[in-house]
Amino acid sequence: MHALVAPLEAALTDALGGPVRVRSLEPVGGGCINDTLRAQTDAGSFFVKANPAAPPGFFAGERAGLEALAAVPGGLPVPRVVALLATPAALVLEDLGAGRPVRDFEAAVGEGLARQHLHTAPAFGFAVPTYCGLTRQDNTPTATWLEFYRDRRLRPLLRLLAQRGALDPAARALFDRLLDRLPDHLGPADEPPALLHGDLWSGNLHTRADGRPALVDPAAAFGHREAELGMMVLFGGFGPRVFAAYEGVRPLAPGWRERLPLYSLYHVLNHAVLFGGGYLGHAVGLARRFVS
Repeated sequence: MHALVAPLEAALTDALGGPVRVRSLEPVGGGCINDTLRAQTDAGSFFVKANPAAPPGFFAGERAGLEALAAVPGGLPVPRVVALLATPAALVLEDLGAGRPVRDFEAAVGEGLARQHLHTAPAFGFAVPTYCGLTRQDNTPTATWLEFYRDRRLRPLLRLLAQRGALDPAARALFDRLLDRLPDHLGPADEPPALLHGDLWSGNLHTRADGRPALVDPAAAFGHREAELGMMVLFGGFGPRVFAAYEGVRPLAPGWRERLPLYSLYHVLNHAVLFGGGYLGHAVGLARRFVS
């Protein structure tokens, strides 16, 4: 029997208020950090993410992000959180199924995301730390977006890379100049904090069984909404209809497309931390666009 069955049954029994028995627990493809499984039970089907080696607060941060996104009126749906297991570390979610996108799928993505970004907060940050991949994100609130993006996002990654000896003197000097010049490049400073998914690449855009879009695997925080779009364009997968529908609900400030590489930079640096390879060279190229 799978080691997760007994704690999963206990957690579901507690969450649903009655005895629950797991009939099967089968792997689901797609997970690269966690084990992903579908649990068939006598109370229905559930999606389970498990990681015995998860760092502290890993799944708690994801739960908080999902719950925040779920509370946005008219935003994109996310799976409902059913239970959080401590040992082994796991998150039990509503099973959204999988289907083929409906005809207006892209428009629904753009419109739903724009409505999500209308949800705001008094400061940039989030109530708890979250994780982008296995990188812990410090979400301590700041009054300005400059402070948050510089001190809570870029600097921690650059510090990690420097500690590993990955940054030669030229790269360190380049990134230092970029941090100094951030005020000139971040775009409108008067936009309020927006609720961000935080890791919105195409793999985290899910097609439900009914063909409608949903978001999964958030790294949530309140930030500048252009930062969300910077991840969306990094690896592709979001067509022009998505952005046109977004602007139909909430137009973006002039020059937003030119600023997106600056926001892609955070995720490229994170990939350099997590995977190494050519990502650091990619990050250097992005930084040069804003310091030349």
